[in-house]
Amino acid sequence: MKPEVIRPGRTIGILGGGQLGRMMAVAARHMGYQIAVLDPAENCPCASIAEEHIIAEYDDLQAAERLSEVSDVITYEFENVDLDVARLFEEKGKLPQGAFALEVTQNRAKEKEIAVDAGLSVPEYRIVTTFEEVEEAMEVTGYPAVIKTVSGGYDGKGQQKIEGETHLEDVRSFMKEGGTYIVEQWLEFDLEISQVFTRGMDGRIIPFPIAENIHKNHILHESRVPATVPGKVEERAHEAVEVLAERIGVVGTFAVEMFVKGKDIFINEMAPRPHNSGHYTIEACSVSQFEQHVRAICGLPLLPVHSFGAAVMVNVLGKHRSILLDRLEYYHGFHFHDYGKEEARQTRKMGHITFVGDNLKEIDKVITENQIHLW
Repeated sequence: MKPEVIRPGRTIGILGGGQLGRMMAVAARHMGYQIAVLDPAENCPCASIAEEHIIAEYDDLQAAERLSEVSDVITYEFENVDLDVARLFEEKGKLPQGAFALEVTQNRAKEKEIAVDAGLSVPEYRIVTTFEEVEEAMEVTGYPAVIKTVSGGYDGKGQQKIEGETHLEDVRSFMKEGGTYIVEQWLEFDLEISQVFTRGMDGRIIPFPIAENIHKNHILHESRVPATVPGKVEERAHEAVEVLAERIGVVGTFAVEMFVKGKDIFINEMAPRPHNSGHYTIEACSVSQFEQHVRAICGLPLLPVHSFGAAVMVNVLGKHRSILLDRLEYYHGFHFHDYGKEEARQTRKMGHITFVGDNLKEIDKVITENQIHLW
């Protein structure tokens, strides 16, 4: 049976009101949709865009029922929302993305299992619950390695590098009783890339150009397009996401982060929604990852993606924001996005800037002239 088309004028409910929810809402409002958001923060970034803001925790079933009542279709803006609430929306036929994508991406062990079952490469890993199991895992992964919480970590939180045997005592204090962790080989890779794509309800997959990601202190600093990878790597990345998208049953925009080593790729992490490394699509592509996401969950056909020759997206953290805003008239050559967050903590993502041009050499010259590289 052909899925119902959610037409402009109807309401999209968003579970989570952070910057991704805000940018989804902006794209949806541009297309004529109404917005309702459920988020516990009274001043969340999406609140100023939405017609209705339900202020409640993500596991509040009464609040979830309210969001369902006022929404014709529901989406989530990040994966750390309540899985039972997502299943409730799915049972009501209002969550095209489904709860399974959340179930997989909320759990690093399940992410790895899905990738391995699909015949894709991942860094060597072991799931552990005790310190003794960590010691056994090190015999498989070798040093260096990294131990991560199975769920809940982001931007370097919830993980710790294990350089050698002398660091094992630090791991003992890192682990909490009753917790589940993943010990993963520290892969010496050439670069990290991310493939952001959108899959429609009809199963059609439209990829965006692959981004090359540069991190500082475990936080994404820059995403650069095009990624400096050979055509064979691009092909393998496209093939990998197609296999994963089919297995997970993706609807909407989805991102897969991968490590590149030579001509080989290793699946790192997945995100079942628009992704930080895809923000460049707002200005550098004929359709953004957010509009394409809205089209997918509303049952509309996806648009073909055309793009500039090159783009660079740079995150604006709390420590950068005042420097940038106070001198905005002296900078040039980029698009500026502020997420509307009140508290500018040092490493909190407060916005981003995007440079577009014909090639990366041209863009890097503008970045140097603006001294953005000093961030």
